[in-house]
Amino acid sequence: MTAYTALSARPAHRTDKDDLLKRLRRIEGQVRGLQRMVEEDTYCIDVLTQVGAATKALQSFALTLLEDHLHSCVADAAAEGGDRGREKAAEASRAVARMLRS
Repeated sequence: MTAYTALSARPAHRTDKDDLLKRLRRIEGQVRGLQRMVEEDTYCIDVLTQVGAATKALQSFALTLLEDHLHSCVADAAAEGGDRGREKAAEASRAVARMLRS
């Protein structure tokens, strides 16, 4: 198990999986649009504007997953008591730190 592997392999998305996948497909489309813009020699500032939009979309997606994790995995572990709740909270803190560094 690596440092980035979850303590539990059980997915616990509160958000509907189909909604998450739709968002990812939209982001994928944005990235393909960026490729097209580069291929077509689009003005640099216009490409950078779209990079910003794709970045914000990914950040929003990540925050949705983090919220789901806090409301499900962390809350459930905290309700169980013991070290598991603290471990899940620490795991979430590390994930937030990685997101902020990227």
